[in-house]
Amino acid sequence: MTGAPLPLTSEPSGMRAWLLSPEPHSRWQARLGRFYLGWRSFSRNPLAVVGLGIVILLILVAIFADVIAPYSPVTGGDLRTQRLLPPSETYWLGTDDQARDIFSRIVHGSRVTLFIVVLVALIATPIGLLVGTVSGYLGGWVDTVLMRITDIFLAFPRLILALAFVAALGPGIENAIIAIAITSWPPYARIARAETLMIRNSDFIAAVKLQGASTPRIILGHVVPLCLSSLIVRVTLDMAGIILTAAGLGFLGLGAQPPMPEWGAMVATGRNYLIDQWWVAAMPGIAIFVVSLGFNLLGDGLRDVLDPKAAK
Repeated sequence: MTGAPLPLTSEPSGMRAWLLSPEPHSRWQARLGRFYLGWRSFSRNPLAVVGLGIVILLILVAIFADVIAPYSPVTGGDLRTQRLLPPSETYWLGTDDQARDIFSRIVHGSRVTLFIVVLVALIATPIGLLVGTVSGYLGGWVDTVLMRITDIFLAFPRLILALAFVAALGPGIENAIIAIAITSWPPYARIARAETLMIRNSDFIAAVKLQGASTPRIILGHVVPLCLSSLIVRVTLDMAGIILTAAGLGFLGLGAQPPMPEWGAMVATGRNYLIDQWWVAAMPGIAIFVVSLGFNLLGDGLRDVLDPKAAK
């Protein structure tokens, strides 16, 4: 009678074993190990991977727009023969009322969209993070004043408030970015404040105080890094809203100005031909929908990785 077969072991080997080592020998090894575990958790969500693919595709299209686009996004062809043509082998997504290739304009419009998203995130996120951490850590009248200011901004719908700021500053993509950034930071401040309220009475913060660390050093060196994960998730989810707000401003003529190939402005141009030449408005509208969906799916996946408490 033969003995029972030995159980198969799933011990990691090679690079995987190095990444999953319970006793990392350096900070880089520990960080790479955490990244690997986070990627494994992220990759289990197929919709999150789809969202990441859409966002990566957007970045690649924006980088290589000059190579991908077959025609100029600004100048069109012959208005007598190439105006409002349907999708074909020559013009994949058709042409608009100025005989411009819609595919080329959408490709170059990805640069405008990415430019708006990145700049708004870079402006609004530090403002919200600073306001929230200072408010939550200091408390008292500082907390009251900063949160009441935040409540004033949160009392108005984002698009309405952005319209008011753009109307005051004047139409243009730069003013639209400033207006969207001004209306985007309050939710980040609320999240950062909530995280700070849980952190400020922790034992390690008390230990840092006993070592003589100043308040700015505690906020910037210890509180802010612990608030970043929740804030990254919220910013990623908000990028879809930023795209829609920018498209709304462009649709109303207050964002990017002609002949810049901005998707919202393209939809506004196409609404005049929606019945007979539906592709003029539908194609940039589909681009807005797909990119917004990609950021939402990516944000959901990052929430499961960076915020385990929110995972189902």
